[in-house]
Amino acid sequence: MVVEQIQDLIAYAIKIQLGGGACKDHLYNKPYTKKDDSLYMPHGYQPPKFQQFNETGNLKQHVAHFIETCYNAGTDDDRMVKQFVRTLKGIAFDWYIDFEPKSIDDWGQMEQDFLNRIYSTQRTVSMTELTKQRTNQYWTTSTSSANLALSARTDYLKSPL
Repeated sequence: MVVEQIQDLIAYAIKIQLGGGACKDHLYNKPYTKKDDSLYMPHGYQPPKFQQFNETGNLKQHVAHFIETCYNAGTDDDRMVKQFVRTLKGIAFDWYIDFEPKSIDDWGQMEQDFLNRIYSTQRTVSMTELTKQRTNQYWTTSTSSANLALSARTDYLKSPL
């Protein structure tokens, strides 16, 4: 064996000892720590049916519903970190898979990061859209008011004197 091969073997052995595994790059790595990854659900546990976050709903309501669903099913905070991914799709799921490996320590951290990052990526409405909406609302209201007024005058004119 040459020196380079020995160095490669030593580097490989160290990588395996540190948890690097045989595969250099994975497309997906779990964002939670080994502590959370090692937690298993109790025997006979049936995961509840979670509502999916569809990127247009209310973030706080989604988180509150998730927490209540987990507590009602007997899921504690540590296991909630692993369960939360079941509620995500679209942009929210993209947010989840973009976490650095082992960067989430607990549910509180995940909840806060979800509310901060997803909220900041939601659609922004331009002034033009707001003006159009306000104008359309004005014309709809004005037209409705005018129709009511006209209808009242017409009814007055039709009534016998």
